[in-house]
Amino acid sequence: MRCVYPARRRSRSSRLPFPPDPCEIAQDVGSLRAVYNGGSRSPEGGIRVLVQDDLLAPEVVRDPYAYFARLRRDDPVHWNKRWGGWLVTRYEDVVRAFRDPARLSSDRMAHFQQELSPHDQERLHVLIRYFSRWLVFTDPPYHTRVRMLVNKAFTPTSVERLRPRVRAIVSELQDGMEQGRHADFIRAFAFHLPVIVISEYLGVPPQDREAVKEWSDETSRIFFIRADDPQRRERSQAGLIKLLEYFAPLIHERRRHPQDDLISALVQAQERGDLLSDDEVLATCTVLLFAGHETTTNLLANGLLALLQHRDQWELLARDPSLASSATEELLRYDGPVKATFRWARVDAELGGKTVRAGDRMLLVLASANRDPDRFPQPDRVDITRNPNPHVAFGHGIHVCLGAPMARLEGQEAFAALARRFPGMRLATDELEYHPTIVSRALAELPVEW
Repeated sequence: MRCVYPARRRSRSSRLPFPPDPCEIAQDVGSLRAVYNGGSRSPEGGIRVLVQDDLLAPEVVRDPYAYFARLRRDDPVHWNKRWGGWLVTRYEDVVRAFRDPARLSSDRMAHFQQELSPHDQERLHVLIRYFSRWLVFTDPPYHTRVRMLVNKAFTPTSVERLRPRVRAIVSELQDGMEQGRHADFIRAFAFHLPVIVISEYLGVPPQDREAVKEWSDETSRIFFIRADDPQRRERSQAGLIKLLEYFAPLIHERRRHPQDDLISALVQAQERGDLLSDDEVLATCTVLLFAGHETTTNLLANGLLALLQHRDQWELLARDPSLASSATEELLRYDGPVKATFRWARVDAELGGKTVRAGDRMLLVLASANRDPDRFPQPDRVDITRNPNPHVAFGHGIHVCLGAPMARLEGQEAFAALARRFPGMRLATDELEYHPTIVSRALAELPVEW
């Protein structure tokens, strides 16, 4: 998932805007000691190793793993002054934070509203109303109740029933790729597979697919931390309104005439007489549509890139497609679609030897946790036979990704089929560009040839 709003930069002590320092925190060998803003040696004479605190710096976007590895080693719970929050990079601490919803909140919209004037809250009331019902942004007891109902509709068994259809879509997309000798894998394959799968699962007819995807893309504008689009909030709300206007009559129709799709399952889900409201079904449809294609596109692109950069693993998968399941788990661990997720401290708490104050925000860095050598032997190596593989690419605890079974299924079918059909596939560029976001690991394009 992407971040829901551009962060207002605050100092930890005053909560007031602070200067955009180009960097912070320099370290003596073995420990972090002081803020470093200029490039000189420390007053003590020790040699400083500069830690870049701009999370959108080109080198950090290009290779977040090297950046977070330094923090994980030297300051695993690190106060980032530029961003105005804590970066949690060690596997043990990330998992501990996921397991503590009583003290660490996922309610992003409550904090988003604090950033807005009363006028802006009214102006963006539709966005606030529905994003506040997205499961990923909610806490118990609301989260517990709605997740229980949604789980009755969105089950691993119901997702597994989609496997033959996913396999057929994969084959059709490969047929299209095979018409040439090169392609941008994202445009030719990774973009289309998850869009088709989630649209069909929801019950969106093929003729509406492009429009629904366009509205979803508009809705996602607010999830980028970059503030280079001054109308991003308004455009996000406009896209969301289009999605709501589209899904509302579908939901009404499915209540009257259920079909074999997810919307029908959602409106029929019951727990002791409790049903999802129309607003809750609408919110669930919009978040599943967004998450169901955005993150899986990144999983497919990042995963293929990792395999092509590790030819022995690509060739192993081509020889033994039964490794598709463990390969997908390893690719999720090695270079997953989501780099980090957010939490807010409800109360003062200790984490990794640091005191996190009530109201502080935290970035749980999944990408770093999944490369922690204390949990994963040879973490920077791709090993599609790795077992066990307790990665946190889909989160952990009560907020583990609802769509994980579908993403896994699509990855398994895609990676095995691609290795079998295109054993000679290789990268067609030495220059890779990633979208500059804090939470997503998203390639702009992936040129390949065969």
